[in-house]
Amino acid sequence: MRGSDAAERPFREAVVDLGAVRENVAALAAAVVPAQTMAVVKANAYGHGAVPVARAALAGGADWLGVADIDEAHELRGAGIDAPLLAWLHDPGAAFAPAIERDIDLGVSSLGQLEAIADAAASVDRIAAVHLKLDTGLSRSGVAPEHWAAVVARAARLEQAGRIRVRGLFSHLANASPDDDVRQVEAFDRGLVQASTAGLRPEVHHLASTAGALRVPAARFDLVRIGIGIYGIPPFGDGTTAAELGLRPVMTLRGRVAAVRRVEPGTGVSYGYTWRAERPTTLALVPLGYADGIPRHASGRAEVWIAGARRPIVGRIAMDQFVVDVGDDHVETGDEIVLFGDPATGAPSADDWGDAAGTIGYEIVTRIGPRVPRRYVGGA
Repeated sequence: MRGSDAAERPFREAVVDLGAVRENVAALAAAVVPAQTMAVVKANAYGHGAVPVARAALAGGADWLGVADIDEAHELRGAGIDAPLLAWLHDPGAAFAPAIERDIDLGVSSLGQLEAIADAAASVDRIAAVHLKLDTGLSRSGVAPEHWAAVVARAARLEQAGRIRVRGLFSHLANASPDDDVRQVEAFDRGLVQASTAGLRPEVHHLASTAGALRVPAARFDLVRIGIGIYGIPPFGDGTTAAELGLRPVMTLRGRVAAVRRVEPGTGVSYGYTWRAERPTTLALVPLGYADGIPRHASGRAEVWIAGARRPIVGRIAMDQFVVDVGDDHVETGDEIVLFGDPATGAPSADDWGDAAGTIGYEIVTRIGPRVPRRYVGGA
C-alpha cells in the first residue's frame, strides 16, 4: 500500500473483523449442540473490544456472555446489552447490589461470597442469580471439594428463603491431559449429585472452555464457555491451526513503514547491537513497540509481512518501534506492514508471535495496548 491509499491509514491499528466473530461463534455453537454457548468477552474481549465483540457474538448465536469481573459486566449493561451475563471473579469488597439490580449473574467461589451476595440482594429487595463454582482440580478459584456440601446446602436454604436463585453450577478444566480431564469431569459429576441432593435444580451446568468444548464431549454438559475460539486462535498449543478448526483470526495488527535506510555490512541495529548487518541491506522502521503490547522477548525471532513476504525483525524491539530487514527489495515510507493476522494471507499469526516470544497467541492479542486504535470491519 503506497501513496494516497497509505496516507488514509493510521500509523498503527488493529483491524477487528466482526464478521469473523459471528462466523466463529456460529461454527463453535454448531460443534457443541445441543449445549448452549457462552461467549467470553473478558479483558476487553481479549483486546478486541468488549462491546462490539459481544454484539457480534450474540448475532452469531451465543446464548450467554461471560466476563471476569463486575466492572466488565457493567460496561456491557451500560451499552444496552441485556443478554444473560455472568461475572465470576470478585474483589473481596465487591459491590454486589448494583450488579444484582442490573441482572448480572454472579459466580460464587466461597461461602463468604454467597453470604455477601445474599445480603446485597436483600438490601435492594431483589433475588440474586448465582452460579456456584466447584474447584475440580484447577486449584484457583472455586469452592474446595471438602466445603462443597456445606455451600450447596446453604445455597438451597437461601434459595428457599427467596434471597438467591442458583441458576448455574460450574467449574473449569485445566486442559492438562486427557486423563486429568476425565478426573475433572468425574469430580464435577460428583459435585452435581451433591447439589441435587441438597435440593438445587439449576438451569445450566458448565465446565468446558473452547478446548474442552471441542475435544472433551463429556465436559459440554448444557453450556460451554467459548473464549479464545471466538477470536480465531486455536486453544491447543499442538500445531492445530484455526483453519483446521473452521475458524478465522479476528484481529489483524498493522502499521506503516516510518523510515527506510540502506546500511553497509557491520552496521548495528537498535539497543545493544544484538544484530549487525552481514551484507548491504535495507532496513524498515515499524512504529510499534512494547508500549503497544509488542513483546520484547520476540526481538530477533518474530517476523512481519511487508512487500509481499515475511521479513525478520532484527535487533531489539524498543518501546515505540522496531526494525525489519527487507534485504534488497524495494520498500518505501508509508508501505503497509502486517505484524499478525490471518495466515491464509501470508502474514504471521498471533500464535507465530506467541512462539517467537515464548508465550501463547492469547497473550499476544490481549496485550495490544490502547495506543493502537481498533478499527471494526464486517459489522452487521
